Amino acid sequence: MTKPKILLVDDTKLILELEKSYLKLSEVDVITAGNGREALEVIRKDPPDLIFMDLNMPEMDGISCLAQLKKDPFYCDIPIVMLTTEGNEHDRERAAQAGCNGYLTKPIDRREFLAMARKFTVAVDRRQLRVSCQIPVLVLDGTTPLAGHTLDISDGGVYLVSDHPVRQDARLRMALYLPGKAPFLMEVNARVAWTNGDDHRVKPALPVGFGVEFHNLDERQTAALESFLDAEDASRSCDGTA
Repeated sequence: MTKPKILLVDDTKLILELEKSYLKLSEVDVITAGNGREALEVIRKDPPDLIFMDLNMPEMDGISCLAQLKKDPFYCDIPIVMLTTEGNEHDRERAAQAGCNGYLTKPIDRREFLAMARKFTVAVDRRQLRVSCQIPVLVLDGTTPLAGHTLDISDGGVYLVSDHPVRQDARLRMALYLPGKAPFLMEVNARVAWTNGDDHRVKPALPVGFGVEFHNLDERQTAALESFLDAEDASRSCDGTA
């Protein structure tokens, strides 16, 4: 059975690599283009099942490419999701008028990206690459500082081992160093997604702590986290510990 094809269109290679990494666990074929003109050539040779396209690109921008595709009876039914600048309502209005099927804002949130993709193809997987690791973490819960360590980490968040009581949905500020050849300091905003306290153990097999969901990672943070996860996963696979 042929896998669904998803076309990613952006003139920034880092963005393309991030989007590709979000889809690496999905049973889809991913193809890329660097601008609207290149995208049209790719589409006419091998039409995809879904397109994610940046709005601002050289040679031909996303709106111009979108308008051409929506006017063409052979390609008008391909779902196209536009990537716009956060807070720019004018760009959203232009994309909607040109016929886009949805839009996302940059910086791209992994969960929102996958949720949007799943609206158009169920082949997109919700799972995250998650690796076990113990990394010291400093946390600011409001004005209260606390310390803990990760039990595992994914590109969406961490499980934090800590006996400090927190409430679900609490907003946190976190800092941790991703180890490696070039350690990277992650200073991120986060949300407590669930708690696993002494008084209420949702998962008794885990130590006391809470699950944390990252919010609004920037492109450098996302790239560093993906690189760390891939390196850890590859290392454990080679060691037979995955």
